[in-house]
Amino acid sequence: MTYSELVTAIQTYTENNFPSTTLADSTVVSSTTQINRFITQAEQRIYNTVQFPSIRKNQYSAITANNKYVSLPNDFLSVYSLALVTGATGSPINLDTGTFEYLLNKDVNFIRQAYPTPNSTGEPKYYALFGPTIVSSAITNELSLILGPTPDATYYVELHYYYYPVSISDTVNNPSGTSWLGDNFDTVLLYGSLVEAYTYMKGEADLIALYDTKYKEALALAKRLGDGMERQDAYRSGQYRQAVT
Repeated sequence: MTYSELVTAIQTYTENNFPSTTLADSTVVSSTTQINRFITQAEQRIYNTVQFPSIRKNQYSAITANNKYVSLPNDFLSVYSLALVTGATGSPINLDTGTFEYLLNKDVNFIRQAYPTPNSTGEPKYYALFGPTIVSSAITNELSLILGPTPDATYYVELHYYYYPVSISDTVNNPSGTSWLGDNFDTVLLYGSLVEAYTYMKGEADLIALYDTKYKEALALAKRLGDGMERQDAYRSGQYRQAVT
C-alpha cells in the first residue's frame, strides 16, 4: 500500500476528507497535515509494539582515548547491541579485519561505582545510557552513552540500534510514498490510522471499537511475524505443529 492509497482508504473508510480547520490562534491545519498525523501516530504505536528487524540499523564510529562518552545518532531510540572492535587494520580502517567483543549493558551508577575516577582506563567492558549530549556547554535533545572503564586508546564500536524509519507520509524524505510496513503489513498500518482518525473525529463508539478490534487483530499477526517468525527457523526451532485432538 502506497501513501496515496493509504490516504484514499482513510478518507473512504471514515467518509471524511478532513477539510482544513482553523484553530483559535488562527493557525490553519490542512487536510494533509491532519491525515499525516494519523499515519505517523499509528506508525509510532506499531513500531513501539513490534520489534521488526526493519526498524534496526547499525553505525560504526571511533571512540578516543580518555573520553568515556559516546554520542548517539540523531534518530536513536534504543540500543540493540554495542560491540567494541579491536585489532582492525587498513587505511581506511577495515573493521572486518578486527575482533568484535560485545559490551555489557549496565546502569550509570554501576559504572560510576566500578570506575570512580577518569583515570580508571582500559579496554571498555560496559556501557550505560547516560543522558543528553552536551555540546559547547549546551544540553541537546540527543542522548549519549557512558563507557566503563574509560578507553585507554582509540577504539571502534559497532552500534546496532532501533529507530523510526522514514514515515510513509514524509513526501520530502520519502518521495516514493512507500515503506516496509506499507509493502509488507499494510493491514496494521491502515487500521492503526483509522483508530487515530476516528478518535480525532470523536466517532461513534461502536465504530471506534470495531476498528480498534481490527487493529489489535492485525497487530497480533504483525507480532507473530516480527517477534516470532523472523526470530526463528525450522532447523533450530522445529516446524510449527498444530495440536491434534
